[in-house]
Amino acid sequence: MPVRPSEKEEEYFAKTEMERKKKIEDEKLKKLAEEERKKLKELHFMRCPKCGMELGEVDYKGIHVDKCFHCEGIWLDAGELELVAELEKGTLDKLFNIFKR
Repeated sequence: MPVRPSEKEEEYFAKTEMERKKKIEDEKLKKLAEEERKKLKELHFMRCPKCGMELGEVDYKGIHVDKCFHCEGIWLDAGELELVAELEKGTLDKLFNIFKR
């Protein structure tokens, strides 16, 4: 006589199968999101956020700043503003001293 699985066994296997399928689906979505991010990066790499034209690198006291020669926009990468501010600290202090009483 064949043994029928109990409802709890059926529930357990159904839950396990659902979790397995969900994990596979999550991995697919993660891979698609990564591919989409790479495509967007390739499309926008070294492009001006304002006008979309190509950016060129300009050396400013050893810091490579991105400049759009079309709209004259200046774009800084992460950490570059702090580097520029540190280089120009004396100039900025003089400027701020003008406004102090």
